[in-house]
Amino acid sequence: MTFPQISAKYLEPLSMWIMVAGMVALLQPWSLFFHRYGVTIILVGLVGFLIFSHIKPGPGQEQE
Repeated sequence: MTFPQISAKYLEPLSMWIMVAGMVALLQPWSLFFHRYGVTIILVGLVGFLIFSHIKPGPGQEQE
């Protein structure tokens, strides 16, 4: 499995889930630590998504 395939199959969805976790951390009322770093978690997921969404497998590479 090549890096573009790994990026499309695992890293891009992982970065989406990190953004969702950041939204949950920002909106929950129980932990000040997660509320404080919620925007940072969202930004980390956004940067990861922007990077990994631009790394696509070429037309000759099959996805498993």
